[in-house]
Amino acid sequence: MKILVATEKAFAPTAIKLIREVTDAAGHQLALLENYKDVSELLAAVADADAMIVRSDLVTAQVLDAAKKLRIVVRAGAGYDNLDLPACTAHKVVAMNTPGQNSNAVAELAFEMMLYQARGGFSGKSGSELRGKTLGLHAFGNVGKYMAEIAKGFGMDVYAFDPFVTEDVMKKSGVKACKSVDELYSECQYVSLHMPANDKTKKSINHELLKKMPKEAVLVNTARKEVVDEEGLLKIFEERPDFRYLSDVEPDCKAVFEEKHKGKFIFTAKKMGAQTEEANINAGVAAARQIVDYFKTGNEKFKVNK
Repeated sequence: MKILVATEKAFAPTAIKLIREVTDAAGHQLALLENYKDVSELLAAVADADAMIVRSDLVTAQVLDAAKKLRIVVRAGAGYDNLDLPACTAHKVVAMNTPGQNSNAVAELAFEMMLYQARGGFSGKSGSELRGKTLGLHAFGNVGKYMAEIAKGFGMDVYAFDPFVTEDVMKKSGVKACKSVDELYSECQYVSLHMPANDKTKKSINHELLKKMPKEAVLVNTARKEVVDEEGLLKIFEERPDFRYLSDVEPDCKAVFEEKHKGKFIFTAKKMGAQTEEANINAGVAAARQIVDYFKTGNEKFKVNK
């Protein structure tokens, strides 16, 4: 089988070396399309591929039309909104992600932003500490568990809300389970978002929720910008000078923040959550292993399309 690694932003050389070891051991052919500049290059490369590994590359209906032999595509990472899932299903292509492989990197970035904000951007002025503060985890999946582990080291009180995770699971991680999302936001000075962007979550972090947060509130977003209702976010900033927003993706209303709310936000230049060497390697190798296992056994454990 021919496995294509198609990445506008290439994997680290170490990751490619390890991916090749996995595919070679299974008797498959590995092909690379790295740092490509135009979609036409992708269309040509995928034409005879049986499987494909991508990062943030768009796998659209056009790409799938060109991929006559494609049976599986794996997004090396947790989020998969770059994959056109209905089109994958229509083309009988199994779409997968690699959940958990970049979770620690995302959790560490959240704390890096929190620390930078708490110390006033290292401006020389007096800041604050994380010890004794309350941290709310909105969703308690892989990233949330790493967040809880790190937070315990800082001496924070950790709460979580996730309707899909039992209270017993949270307690084992030393986390206090909230019975409602309103309770989470009312209890916590820091709230960190870890849910996917879908029809139920888009714009769900709204003014009504944010206004429940206590004094000196900080919203941390390493998820997707779409889950935050930006109109409601701007409204809370107008009402509360104490509010802060830390995000791993620039909001559409970035210009308004820069004009009106300087010093009250941190936005990374581009989505940085998974941008560590370790996460890069972990996700790429996991994608290769999932493809090999799929061809060998038909395992669809991480399938994300219907």
